[in-house]
Amino acid sequence: MGKRYFCDYCDRSFQDNLHNRKKHLNGVQHLRAKRAWYDLFRDAAAILQEEQSKKPCRKFLQTGQCDFGSNCRFSHMTEQDLEKLSAQVQGEQRLRELRQEGAEIPPGTIENWLEKRAKRLSAAQSNSALPEKPTPFQYPPGWPPLQELPPSLRAPPPGGWPVPAGLQWG
Repeated sequence: MGKRYFCDYCDRSFQDNLHNRKKHLNGVQHLRAKRAWYDLFRDAAAILQEEQSKKPCRKFLQTGQCDFGSNCRFSHMTEQDLEKLSAQVQGEQRLRELRQEGAEIPPGTIENWLEKRAKRLSAAQSNSALPEKPTPFQYPPGWPPLQELPPSLRAPPPGGWPVPAGLQWG
């Protein structure tokens, strides 16, 4: 059968010879897929600059859809999207300037994250009218009986797994 070439951008394979590979690598589908892949890693400033230079897509603004999708030469970003992107770019620039000045930027601590999480959860619980009752664990339908399951697929006991005295980890 011979060697096959797999293109990661297009997620397809074909017989590997000079003619087929050259035809594929210069094809419209491959070039679009490659561009879409690299667009995922562009910085916010480049995206903002490109989107601001485009005119808005009338069809997208009217209906919320465009037949051309990501290949449309007009912008599919609303004013709010552009404002958010602009704020993100400004935040990145400030962070970059602080790093150049040598200022230390303290990383977020776990305590801060836990405080925010606790506030968010308490706000969510105060907003809900009914107290949440924990749902009992249920095995997916179609699974074999509990006795036939390996220990790794069984639910833990209600009090947790027993820890033998004197057990040391690592």
